[in-house]
Amino acid sequence: MWIKALDIVLEKLRLDGVIFEQILGISGAAQQHGSVYWKRNARHTLQNLDPRNFLHEEFAFAFSISHSPIWMDSSTIKFCTKLEEKIGGPEKLSKLTGSRAYERFTGSQISKIYHTRRETYNITERISLVSSFACSIFLGDYASIDYSDGSGMNLLDLREKFWSVECIDGITEPGSDLITKLGQPVPTETIQGNISPYFVERFGFNPECKILSFTGDNPSSFAGMCLGSDDIAVSLGTSDTVFLSLKKLPEEGFPEGHILTNPIASSEEYMGLLCFKNGSFTRERIKKAIAEDSWTLFNELLDSTPRGNFGNIGFYYDLQEILPKVNGYNSFCFFNISNF
Repeated sequence: MWIKALDIVLEKLRLDGVIFEQILGISGAAQQHGSVYWKRNARHTLQNLDPRNFLHEEFAFAFSISHSPIWMDSSTIKFCTKLEEKIGGPEKLSKLTGSRAYERFTGSQISKIYHTRRETYNITERISLVSSFACSIFLGDYASIDYSDGSGMNLLDLREKFWSVECIDGITEPGSDLITKLGQPVPTETIQGNISPYFVERFGFNPECKILSFTGDNPSSFAGMCLGSDDIAVSLGTSDTVFLSLKKLPEEGFPEGHILTNPIASSEEYMGLLCFKNGSFTRERIKKAIAEDSWTLFNELLDSTPRGNFGNIGFYYDLQEILPKVNGYNSFCFFNISNF
């Protein structure tokens, strides 16, 4: 589906008269934590794309898993527990990788596949994040996972900037060859190479067009905000996030939240992040329920409500929340607290 979407976007751009030859460089942002599993010999496919065909035709048989696990998957709790036990507890894991074990993180998703679909794992030649997968398409080869997106996997040692052998063994077992399947991580600022000949021949891109590392959506938001050392940003998206800049890592681990490498100084600095799963989907559901699916009416209702709403506050968790770990719908009043 992702590849077919790229086909559609590129064809529309061509029909709109975009002069691809003028594009000097390409980078991108992708949802964090999702993973893509390239089947054995997929690299040969990447390196030998036929410009007469659509991308989705060329990659029809390139993946060992057709439906990629993404950040909304909460089915991996037992694999999270196993990883934390291997490392010595959630705080030690957070000190090592920037986060305690989370169900949506790529490490636990890989662990689930390794332990429940071993044959599929065995025929997998490379495991990409969604960001490095998209980068690979433009590069015409396997793109490296960047430090910033890679630090949202529970696998990257933030201090060493390489995969933690302890964590690798914690989600699989010794001899799993997972480090080879993940490849060498690189700084987020890395130029990974020139664009694939496929795009030169099919769309007229300049063969010297540079492909820079793609990274996750949260690091990209952080980079785009150009945050200073005293700034905090709030991002309202499919999930809502709060992030800030950090010059160095804390000495101790922490029970909640995340630390990722800073995408614009990924070898030296860091970013702190809090993530809330019930974001735009929950807001859109309530908009449909009370405002006839209209943001205009939704805003009018908000504007007509007195400040403080007479002490009434509602919290709506359609999905199991990350922080705090709760679900369901709750309403509170300063004078009469109740749940429903």
